[in-house]
Amino acid sequence: MHLKKVTLFPEKYPTNEYYPFNLQVLRQTRSIPFHAPVTFFVGENGTGKSTLLRALCHHCGIHIWQQEQRPRVEKNPYEESLYMFIGVIWCNGRVPGSFFGSETFKDFAQYLDEWAAVDPEMLTYFGGKSLITQSHGQSLMSLFRARYRIRGLYLLDEPETALSPRSQLELLKVLNDMGKAGHAQFIIATHSPILLACPGATIVSFDAIPVREIAYEETEHYRIYHGFMEDRARFLKGL
Repeated sequence: MHLKKVTLFPEKYPTNEYYPFNLQVLRQTRSIPFHAPVTFFVGENGTGKSTLLRALCHHCGIHIWQQEQRPRVEKNPYEESLYMFIGVIWCNGRVPGSFFGSETFKDFAQYLDEWAAVDPEMLTYFGGKSLITQSHGQSLMSLFRARYRIRGLYLLDEPETALSPRSQLELLKVLNDMGKAGHAQFIIATHSPILLACPGATIVSFDAIPVREIAYEETEHYRIYHGFMEDRARFLKGL
């Protein structure tokens, strides 16, 4: 364990009109403790779980590898500001780490190829192959298996997006093994009932206000998938 708790300071928020500061879950949640090597953030899209994950990255000094954003018609001036209004408590001092997001992985893989053009030994760390030349799922697993052997805090935003069910089971094993080893701590936003089954993991629901810990069987992900498998005909009849 590396990170013990994150505290939010809603009384210092600069606005209550713009996202994410207009989310009641972030206004009424004061803190989230971490007491397991693997913690999952769950909830519907737009509940703020990924935004808090990114805020934790910024606050903890973890770089997010992504290309500069292109101009947009309308920009929210507050969307990346949450990190300034949170605090963290470390167990035994700050540790390094990394962020994974499915939408930023391509940028990281391209940067890695540029570095490898100068120093091919860089690829040895990732199995000796360019991540770009592997299939998307294979390249992700190459990254996960290599990176998470190092001591650190790891934040993942919906890593299941490009993974088959079998690959999700492989990632589940990596999370379980590396978490048990004691050197790695994971905080993961996910919709995957496979990943959520990680033994001993804590699940924090952002559908509750304030957030609260829930059991695996309480998650909507489990209930929907379980119900579908139990009575597929009934679900399809309602389409």
